[in-house]
Amino acid sequence: MISQLSWKVGGQQGEGIESTGEIFSIALNRLGYYLYGYRHFSSRIKGGHTNNKIRVSTTEVRAISDDLDILVAFDQETIDVNFHELRPGGIVIADAKFNPTISDDTKASLYAVPFTEIATELGTSLMKNMVAVGASSAVLGLDETVYLEVVEEIFGRKGQQIVEKNMEAIKRGSQYMKDLLGDQVNMMQIEKADGQKRLFMIGNDAIAFGALAGGARFMAAYPITPASEIMEYLIKKLPKVGGAVIQTEDEIAACTMAIGANYGGVRTLTASAGPGLSLMMEAIGLSGITETPLVIIDTQRGGPSTGLPTKQEQSDLMAMIYGTHGEIPKVVMAPSTVEEAFYDAAEAFNIAEEYQVPVILLTDLQLSLGKQTVEPLRYDKVEVRRGKLDLNAQPSIENKEYFKRYEVTEDGVSPRVVPGTKNGIHHVTGVEHAETGKPSESPENRIAQMDKRMRKLDNLKFNTPVYTNAKYADADLLLVGFNSTRGAIEEAMERLEQEGMKVNHAHVRLIHPFPKDELLPFVKSAKRVVVVENNATGQLANIMKMNIGYGEKISSLLKYDGNPFLPKEIYNECKKGVVLNGNI
Repeated sequence: MISQLSWKVGGQQGEGIESTGEIFSIALNRLGYYLYGYRHFSSRIKGGHTNNKIRVSTTEVRAISDDLDILVAFDQETIDVNFHELRPGGIVIADAKFNPTISDDTKASLYAVPFTEIATELGTSLMKNMVAVGASSAVLGLDETVYLEVVEEIFGRKGQQIVEKNMEAIKRGSQYMKDLLGDQVNMMQIEKADGQKRLFMIGNDAIAFGALAGGARFMAAYPITPASEIMEYLIKKLPKVGGAVIQTEDEIAACTMAIGANYGGVRTLTASAGPGLSLMMEAIGLSGITETPLVIIDTQRGGPSTGLPTKQEQSDLMAMIYGTHGEIPKVVMAPSTVEEAFYDAAEAFNIAEEYQVPVILLTDLQLSLGKQTVEPLRYDKVEVRRGKLDLNAQPSIENKEYFKRYEVTEDGVSPRVVPGTKNGIHHVTGVEHAETGKPSESPENRIAQMDKRMRKLDNLKFNTPVYTNAKYADADLLLVGFNSTRGAIEEAMERLEQEGMKVNHAHVRLIHPFPKDELLPFVKSAKRVVVVENNATGQLANIMKMNIGYGEKISSLLKYDGNPFLPKEIYNECKKGVVLNGNI
């Protein structure tokens, strides 16, 4: 028996590859296994190679596996593109329809199963994915009934007959594979899971759920990969709590509408990817100068321009910090797990309102769309803090002056009211303004207002700005990353430690303002520092050098081919010695 395995299904986009992976993984999640899934897909509606790689384990996993145990192929291209990942002893389960072949020098075994033929006999070739699920079950030693609950949920609305046919497809696929395997049946039987109930979700769903729990009641957005699932989730959920989602004509409208709703006192968000954030930059500046709370989700993808819209990259850091013209205070957060994405999404609204600034929640495609097991969420950890906004307060105004919405205060945060509040009348404009909002070009006023805005974040309170796993006071190596690289770094770190190297890990969760005081001690005490990131220019490494120095010991391990890091890639490069701006 084995404690974990890696399973991948591939074929042409639009022929049920995603649903195959969903049914397989949801069923295993409900048995209590930990899973980590990552989809490779093309930027088109239908056609083009796609695959879904799912890691199954009896213990927690947060990274894509280095190799592959089982490859389920619906076409020859899937074998040609992916078979190199198969470990010795791995197997390919392929649809017999296309007469599959594998390289003679591979140590993997090929089993041809008539997915399409069996499905057609049952009434429709569309059920070939269910036959494939059944064939996989035979290898793993799973009873076909483990899929019943999932099949009923997915197909139940179509009638009991459809449910029964799909279950029959699973059973026939399993039996056919058992006949092929003979004495080798259950050849990759996985150890029994603990049976605990856990969530299984993508980062985007966690973000949307976190926003909902954090009091968000309105979202304005324009669809874009890989952010669209946030809007799709909230379209279903917000109306149930009196909220709404509006699909705007573009990202400029989405951002300005979100600013307007926040000005009206409603916790509002928008979400996009790099191209959309570029369009929002002027509006983000408007949020900054009008001191209107704003929460924006940026799900990074391959750029520039349209770039690689369905592939992994982490190249928006500099843009998120410095993209706006002029200077405004802003906060850029970077969760590294699905759990953190939930809690950080809720906390983003608190920070936005307490400091009256734009808050950007930065994720990447792997974190946003990768589906993984999540421990039950703690809703009691979510709180709503609205800062200097009291919806029941009525400000007093002396001498019938306007309300000092932009009053110069010691902490940089001015009092705030929503429109319609008695005695709360004030002017709002994107030009520089005095305390009442009245436009002013006075040099003295400009300095006072700029200084006030810029000191807002001097005392920013953020829970765990740097996640650390640091056992050594004098580490041989410090590995640094952000967002989804955490799991791969942790596995590489474990392997390096097993070989006697003293390795610390620091994962940056607050990109701006940069947590230099928290990170500096770990950089100082390490003999060398390797920053792992999915971009071509080492943006996080450069931000570290700008803020804490020690450039002579900081090097970069970069990957920008559209694929996430594998643990072995980080392990191999770090084992070589000092990494000097290397790339995978």
